[in-house]
Amino acid sequence: MQFGERIKELRESKELLQRQLAASLEIDTPMYSKLERGERRAKREQVLLLADLLDADVHDLLTIWLADQVYDLVKDEEDAQKALRVAEERVTYKTQKKR
Repeated sequence: MQFGERIKELRESKELLQRQLAASLEIDTPMYSKLERGERRAKREQVLLLADLLDADVHDLLTIWLADQVYDLVKDEEDAQKALRVAEERVTYKTQKKR
């Protein structure tokens, strides 16, 4: 599931209007609509605020948001899967090193 789809699902389950969330994010309604349609990327700060406003798990929303960004970056690359494996190894190594 993409970030925009998820926030739309959460917003509708809370019976909130796009304009209500747009106002809380201090953006206009058309801009918020673009976030839900996946035509614009939310900023990290907006993701954190949306998690709070929608009573959503912040880590779940951040994961989906970040996955969308990674996908957009590598989707047209021939070696995308190989690059993702290398990145995964680096993240795993860095995580283990912090422990």
